Amino acid sequence: MKESIAISTNREALEPEYKYCLQTWAGGLDRFLSMQGGDDDGSYAKNSEAPASAITICKPLFLVAIQSLKLFRREEEMDSVRIADLGCATGYNTLATIDMVVESLRHRYIQECGLEPEFEAFFADLPSNDFNSLFRSLPAAMLSDGKTRRYFAAGVPGSFYGRLFPKRKLHVVVSLSALQWLSKIPDEVLDNKSPAWNKGRAWIDGAKGEVVEAYAKQSEEDLESFLRCRKEEIVRGGMLFMVMGGRPRSEQPENQLGDPDSRAKHPFTTSMDQAWQVLLNEGLIDEETRDGFNIPVYMRSTEEVERGIKRCGGFEIQRIEYQKIVEHSEEKHEEWIKDPVSYGRAKANLVRATLRPIAETHLGPYLSEELFKRYENRVSSDTVLLHKTCFYGVIIACAIRK
Repeated sequence: MKESIAISTNREALEPEYKYCLQTWAGGLDRFLSMQGGDDDGSYAKNSEAPASAITICKPLFLVAIQSLKLFRREEEMDSVRIADLGCATGYNTLATIDMVVESLRHRYIQECGLEPEFEAFFADLPSNDFNSLFRSLPAAMLSDGKTRRYFAAGVPGSFYGRLFPKRKLHVVVSLSALQWLSKIPDEVLDNKSPAWNKGRAWIDGAKGEVVEAYAKQSEEDLESFLRCRKEEIVRGGMLFMVMGGRPRSEQPENQLGDPDSRAKHPFTTSMDQAWQVLLNEGLIDEETRDGFNIPVYMRSTEEVERGIKRCGGFEIQRIEYQKIVEHSEEKHEEWIKDPVSYGRAKANLVRATLRPIAETHLGPYLSEELFKRYENRVSSDTVLLHKTCFYGVIIACAIRK
């Protein structure tokens, strides 16, 4: 009886925020979706090891693509070389990427053309992105030779599923670890009377066919929109380089993660669903609130990406492949086996970094933090997870504007 009274009291105290959680998800997510800003332990800047690993494995391919890229002469269509990072978020990854592109092209221009062009770098993300933290880090972005950066920087707020630049503006466009995020949750998934209502799950891995089909359709529409806009914005001969969460050609869309260990350990799956269930069991939320939360991520296959590029037209595919990266280093693995509490904290911070803005939109600030605490407790207490290895799949694709 005492527990029941305590739960009721908590619910009444939280009523203003509980009503806040009824805010609709209908329409685009660009109003509130972003990686967590700032530079504290729960920020994306401090929890982007997996994207950094993805950039590391694609770096050799990226450098080869840049070395083979057509150089644009001033007398043709270039007053400066313009580079855009779409879905830049914050932190070291985006700055290192731009530095790599600028330095590679700069050396080529000096060696092959005897000139050093000016470079413009556009950091593009949703308006909710923490551009302040990103730009505060720019003065500290030093090259290995101690010189300051060699490009003019600008921020571009907006969804990359729409136009962001004038026609034939860009020479190099990169999008790293961003295109797996969809523009919206499919409408039918948000309808509790629809067969695609995703009951009991926060994500689609292993979900029923209607849910997966709705996500796959939304993913196809989003990729088409992204490519169509880039076809307008990239000059002929310019390059589009994409790295996104993905799955092998052989895997069906309901198998977003491939192997059982990755499915058990991935931050969007089992432990996440358990954390939501604990909130429900404690009486802090109802079933509809739990079931109405969906993570807007879809891992495309190499076949889906290739088909999308060919359907769009205007691009020549140079390379497309699937690779796997391990969740974290062996050193961290050994460290966390000895300290499960530390592991739970690290995983919870990763979830905060990627999901806090949408969780707060759905639940309000207080309940969203309670969700992350429940998540941390579940992960810390499940020591079996520590002996599993989680892999993230990535698709690397490079295309030249024809």
